[in-house]
Amino acid sequence: MGNTDSKLNFRKAVIQLTTKTQPVEATDDAFWDQFWADTATTVQDVFALVPAAEIRAVREESPSNLATLCYKAVEKLVQAAESGCPSEKEKQIVLNCSRMLTRILPYIFEDQDWRGFFWSTVPGAGRAVMDDDGARPLAESLLLAMADLLFCPDFTVNSHRRGPDSVEDMQTIDSFTVMITLLRLLLTCFSEAMYLPPSSDNTILNPWVSFFCSTENRHALPLFTSLVNVVCAYDPVGYGIPYNHLLFSDYREQLVEQAVQILIVTLEHDGGGLAHRPPSPSSMEDQDSVGPDNLFVNYLSRIHREEDYDFVLKGLARLLVNPLMQTYLPNSTKKIQFHQELLVLFWKLCDFNKKFLFFVLKSSDVLDILVPILFYLNDTYPMNDARVGLMHIGVFILLLLSGERNFGVRLNKPYSVHVPMDIPVFTGTHADLLIVVFHKIITSGHQRLQPLFDCLLTIVVNVSPYLKSLSMVAANKLLHLLEAFSTNWFLFSASQNHHLVFFLLEAFNNIIQYQFDGNCNLVYAIIRKRNLFHQLANLPSDPASIQKALLRKRKSPDAITGISRTSSQETVSMEGSRPAVPAEPGTLKTSLVAIPAIDKLTEKSQVSEDGTMISVLKMEHSHASHHTPQADHTTQADHTPQAVHGSVTCPFLLPQVLSWKCKLPLQTIMRLLQVLVPQVEKICIDKGLTDESEILKFLQHGTLVGLLPVPHPILIRKYQANAGTAMWFRTYMWGVVYLRNVDPPIWYDTDVRLFEIQKM
Repeated sequence: MGNTDSKLNFRKAVIQLTTKTQPVEATDDAFWDQFWADTATTVQDVFALVPAAEIRAVREESPSNLATLCYKAVEKLVQAAESGCPSEKEKQIVLNCSRMLTRILPYIFEDQDWRGFFWSTVPGAGRAVMDDDGARPLAESLLLAMADLLFCPDFTVNSHRRGPDSVEDMQTIDSFTVMITLLRLLLTCFSEAMYLPPSSDNTILNPWVSFFCSTENRHALPLFTSLVNVVCAYDPVGYGIPYNHLLFSDYREQLVEQAVQILIVTLEHDGGGLAHRPPSPSSMEDQDSVGPDNLFVNYLSRIHREEDYDFVLKGLARLLVNPLMQTYLPNSTKKIQFHQELLVLFWKLCDFNKKFLFFVLKSSDVLDILVPILFYLNDTYPMNDARVGLMHIGVFILLLLSGERNFGVRLNKPYSVHVPMDIPVFTGTHADLLIVVFHKIITSGHQRLQPLFDCLLTIVVNVSPYLKSLSMVAANKLLHLLEAFSTNWFLFSASQNHHLVFFLLEAFNNIIQYQFDGNCNLVYAIIRKRNLFHQLANLPSDPASIQKALLRKRKSPDAITGISRTSSQETVSMEGSRPAVPAEPGTLKTSLVAIPAIDKLTEKSQVSEDGTMISVLKMEHSHASHHTPQADHTTQADHTPQAVHGSVTCPFLLPQVLSWKCKLPLQTIMRLLQVLVPQVEKICIDKGLTDESEILKFLQHGTLVGLLPVPHPILIRKYQANAGTAMWFRTYMWGVVYLRNVDPPIWYDTDVRLFEIQKM
């Protein structure tokens, strides 16, 4: 009964606030206390009892009342932080105020005129610097109060005064609830970024994040370390009791999810100081002169102990592999759902802390990250925006890792884990697994994945010089891709399609020149498909042949036509290109911005004799530097040749085909075929061989020393940071945060501008 009365009184207070036409004085504590002092509402109650329409109505018709409500709520949190919340009543007030602000803040951010309110010291004023009397803007007071409350003894942390044998079950649950509530409010404060349109200008920083991660927050270091520890120490399996997640509520999972979201949001900005106001003299004196102004980024980049690296890597690997776990009892093990946030966090760690990246690649532990990523990449259905985003972040991580030699070396470890993937059975290495999954992505028939083709093949090229022994399955997959990409109609369908052939030829050349001895399977596959290379060497480049090839495409029922970059409706789809499974009614999805072209994502580095990387200036006519696909929302007109009076015209191709045809890197492969094909044919005739194992044995013990052209230098395309990927990560990250926070639905039905939201 009491709880019902509490909700009723709270609802009456909300109605009073929305119906009052005259401003309510801030000194009228009897009125304002109705919202937090005399109630015990849950966060779901607050969202249900404070409708969006009424918040907007107060904002438009009684702005002073909304301003006073926010001010009084912040004031209560500041008072609680100063007092240390000694009583249960004060603790309840903290929860109620935090939930009320979580509900209101998105409606403050969506209105441009209100966005500066929290950066004022007087309700209604614009974003301002500190007043002469030292009063802080409301946002700063709120952020500092939350930081203090997150380290409040006997409230959010256990006090040393408690004995080791004291019963703390209820206290622990309460602590988790409070921490989750405060972190949820903190995440809401940072979400102002959702209400600004996409921009590639990285100098525009989030003022909430900038202040919270500045030297003015005395808890910056313990907060950062606590968040990392909470995430990396979490074990969702626990003691391994089957179905324990169905019997008990796991408050820790909610806390870990909020913690990892706070981390990835705060690590987005790595410099620039305070965006909207100059730093105070005191903060300038205390500012660490080394590293970024964002202390979270600074601390992350300066982690250096190997035991810390090991703790972080093993923690992330344990969580990423969790959804892959199989047991004899169906659904008996808890499966986490925040793997997308974990991948973004891993990306940030590798990007900001190169020593951590080298530690990851120093041992086979990197494969504990690779296998879950390939698992997520392999699952291409349903192909909605969330799935596309997940596949992009996975490919970005692999592109970053592939820029380092040790990654290619680690891929030679035999693959024996066998996680549940819908791929061909093979016996081989992790490199084989990577190639088989990449082949499935490319041949899936999903047009929205086509912008990733260049990235996927760049990864293959980067690791190819270090692959000691490809399986027959992987070798055939690579040759199948070359067969698909080298058909005349595909090469002539768009001006950049030939780049994919260049990537594959470069990968073959790397393996032949540097790893010939162990790759008899690939050499055999090349010999079997030798006609592909002869066709490329004799590729027609006259207008009549090009037109004939393009017209033939319309009639061809070839099974590989699903790999076309064109949008033709007449294309025969590959197996796997069935329509995506429709989403359940009521689900949401968020949009993504375009990814940059591969030449913007990478820079070339040449591997010297001692193994070090030397940056190579981009050459004007490099096959990987021009006309790469720009986005996954290019139009049909971008890639489809024009049809005029029944004939196909492609004026852009006539000079281009001549320019890139003469640069096809076929010399090494043609020399290999020239030497080996007659030998293989002679053995088959002399011994009457029909068993390929004998041929493989011959190739395995053969040599091409002194017969091949001089080995070319190894070129690695290393990921380089750029404004385009920074913007992509921002939209992807906030889109994930938006969709993951549905209970309560913090940003639902607000005017988000960073991305588009569609209801299914």
